[in-house]
Amino acid sequence: MGDTRTGQAGAQRRTRAFIGSFTSTGGPGVLAADWDADSGALRVTGESDAVVDPSFLALDADVLYAVSETEEGAAAAFDATGPAPRPLGAPAPVEASGPTHLAVVGGHVLTANYTSGSVSVLPRTADGPLGPLTDQARHEGSGPLADRQAGPHAHQVLPDPGGRWILAVDLGADCVTIAALDPVTGALRPHGTTALRPGTGPRHLAFHPAGTHAYVLNELEPTLTVCRWDAEQGVLTPLGETPVVPDGTAGPAYPSEVVAAPDGRFLWAAVRGTDTLAVLALDPTGDAARLVATVPCGGQWPRDLALAPSGRHLYAANERSGDVTWFTVDPEKGLPEQAGSIPVPAASCVVFG
Repeated sequence: MGDTRTGQAGAQRRTRAFIGSFTSTGGPGVLAADWDADSGALRVTGESDAVVDPSFLALDADVLYAVSETEEGAAAAFDATGPAPRPLGAPAPVEASGPTHLAVVGGHVLTANYTSGSVSVLPRTADGPLGPLTDQARHEGSGPLADRQAGPHAHQVLPDPGGRWILAVDLGADCVTIAALDPVTGALRPHGTTALRPGTGPRHLAFHPAGTHAYVLNELEPTLTVCRWDAEQGVLTPLGETPVVPDGTAGPAYPSEVVAAPDGRFLWAAVRGTDTLAVLALDPTGDAARLVATVPCGGQWPRDLALAPSGRHLYAANERSGDVTWFTVDPEKGLPEQAGSIPVPAASCVVFG
């Protein structure tokens, strides 16, 4: 998962970080940073405000992709090889409103469009910019919480570990949809839908490193739904739920992101409102998760949580306090200890590559 810094012959590969932020509330846009693998420290090297509200990013080799989370909705490509991200062409319309997440799948980029409740497919062109829409899958359904679930709200789209299936997590319809992507035409073929408990509001999921399970983090109830994943059949089966805040926690709690440890022993979840990181231990089978601790996120409103490629450091993008904090993870207990931070107004996500 390295970003190859080409240039002089014999140049070494190094990993960099990229940070998204909301320009509409004072964020600088997309930032590039050098990453110190030993300390976990980030050092910003440049930024670009070429895209409005690049709330989520995805990196593939030397190209960085960003959503533009706006009413009209777009996605954009950046050259990620220099000290600052450099736009590659104009943003491409996703023909939907409020894209919140995107993923690179082969020769295409897919966006999850929250407001419209759909998934859009855009082709990647040879010289970098994204091409016009090839397909769009519109979700259906609603949930019991009328203010948040009057209709579908796709919040995340990602491929399964084998790359055969596309999963989209829908907060408004309380479900995860499964489809197959035609690598040539960019068409999505619906395959199935897994219904989750009504009112939970699933937001994002993370796969077990073995590819046998998926862990769905719910936003409208602070819980995690453990699911078994059948990669052969493309079937997601819920097994049970576990809380990501302690019993008796006061005040609202809105989970945002979940990541899995490379060895499959732990999960970490960011929770807004309580402004905490939840530490969950997985049993050896992956069939159950148990909340073992929560720690402060080091800021306010952790919208995103990312694990460094080394697996030794966690990064929280704290939107309301305007910073990215990083934590050193105890490999035996899974407990994060804050190690540093950098200011990033309206921070929304962190990705590595």
